[in-house]
Amino acid sequence: MDHFDQSSLWCCREDFSADKSQHHGVPTVTSKEQMKVEESISAYYQFIYNKKPFKTEDLKLERSRHVAYLRHGLKNLSKSFEFLDASRPWLVYWCLHALHLLEESLDLDEQQSVIDFLARCQCSDGGFGGGPGQLAHLAPTFAAVNALVTIGTPAAFAVINRQSLADFLARMVTAEGSFRMHEGGEVDIRGTYCAVSVARLCRLAIHPLMSRTASWIVHCQTYEGGFSGSPGLEAHGGYTFCGLAALALLDCQHLADNNRLLRWVASRQMRLSGGFQGRTNKLVDGCYSFWQGALFPLLHHTLTSRDNHADTDSCWLFHCEALQNYLLVCCQHPSGGLIDKPGKSPDFYHTCYTLSGLSIAQHFCYGNTSKLSVVGHDANEVAMTHPLYNVGMSAVHAAKSYFMQQPDVQPSVFSASPSSATHNANQVPSRVNGTNNCNDRMDASADAVTEASQRLHISFAQAAPSVTPNSGCSLRQGPD
Repeated sequence: MDHFDQSSLWCCREDFSADKSQHHGVPTVTSKEQMKVEESISAYYQFIYNKKPFKTEDLKLERSRHVAYLRHGLKNLSKSFEFLDASRPWLVYWCLHALHLLEESLDLDEQQSVIDFLARCQCSDGGFGGGPGQLAHLAPTFAAVNALVTIGTPAAFAVINRQSLADFLARMVTAEGSFRMHEGGEVDIRGTYCAVSVARLCRLAIHPLMSRTASWIVHCQTYEGGFSGSPGLEAHGGYTFCGLAALALLDCQHLADNNRLLRWVASRQMRLSGGFQGRTNKLVDGCYSFWQGALFPLLHHTLTSRDNHADTDSCWLFHCEALQNYLLVCCQHPSGGLIDKPGKSPDFYHTCYTLSGLSIAQHFCYGNTSKLSVVGHDANEVAMTHPLYNVGMSAVHAAKSYFMQQPDVQPSVFSASPSSATHNANQVPSRVNGTNNCNDRMDASADAVTEASQRLHISFAQAAPSVTPNSGCSLRQGPD
């Protein structure tokens, strides 16, 4: 039995109470809620601190309980889930990806059941709906594609009708370069990320539609440094991930103010808990371990490429061990599943994104350097997730390999002509030397799909159909 001094753990530092928030004589609803949450977290940390002797098993990922919780969710849901009837592909994706991170696979019958269900969610005119017979929507389209990629078999990939999907995306693009969620639906940065992500993952030749997209995304960056859902609104962790990831997939991340963004996201890690908040003056939440945590690999590559040196060659630019402490101590529910914060009930959304954040915190991989940092027992290690798609790294490679062998696909009709767009990408000043015409840079980029035996590295350059690979023009950390 492994024993060690738990005072080396973030949650057991002797002075952790000194990091509690203060209202400085001006209490507000927000400050009171913050102090209440910190008290509950402190109680959990104090419990670990008082354990004598401390064993590595005292800080472990309750893998079997979480697997049972997720497997049950794939098969049987109570009537209380009726309100998520329009989000059924999301439920499938959350469960499948979380199981993948826990290195738990489905048997052939389970895989086929999921494939058949998602096939029934696909709309005849393109995209996926929230359930069979429902309206095509970018959010469940993203979830369905990611779920099928997670299964990773030719049968799963073949479900995706790439031609109708490309046509659906062409109908959703606006003259400004953003994307509507559905026919007549709202426009925000989430839909834009979903569109860019599925287009790159499925190798769709829709990049002419996106000549204004990077410009629109950059207009969503706020004075704080994060991104909002639409221009002029408040910066938020989920929106910020969508914005930066979409820019990276477009090979246009240089257009963002990355220094300001790094300052903003680093400030979102909470001093006492080690977890992340979603925006300024909000509470810690386990799901932001991914939405905020995944920004650091993207920023690491961007800033290192720009400055020609790495700020660190062994970890991301946040306290990875502190985050793991929070997730393992405070975010595991005794009956299985992971949670927002102490006192909350488990759900599949938080289970998926909390485990995804745990993966980001454990795995540092850049260029030829990789490092594993696992807090607690060695069995706490989870699989590596791709920080752009939030799909398993191996699953992304399998999908890229499959779709590279398929015919090129482009939309039958372009619904929004780039020439009629209100904004032009050249109106956005570049913050580093180089072209602002991201469409040209995308055309000069292509994926280099690795052999299964090669080391897995993170790459942000995506496939451009019928283009010769040119590593000098693509944003990459190594083979994708």
